[in-house]
Amino acid sequence: MSNNDLKRSWNEQKGKLKQKFAWLTDNDMLFETGEKEEMLGRLQIKLGKTKEELRQIIIAL
Repeated sequence: MSNNDLKRSWNEQKGKLKQKFAWLTDNDMLFETGEKEEMLGRLQIKLGKTKEELRQIIIAL
C-alpha cells in the first residue's frame, strides 16, 4: 500500500471515527508518516481504550 493509499484510507476511517466519537478533533487524528504510534496513543488516551480495543474499533468501521 502506497503512502497515498494509506492517507486516503485513513481519511475515510477518520470520518467514520468522528461520526462515532463526536468529541474527537482533527488534531487527535492527525496522521503524519512515521508517527502512527503517536497518533494511536493520542486516540487511546482520548477514548480511554487499550491499543487492542482501539484497533478493533478501527477495523470494525
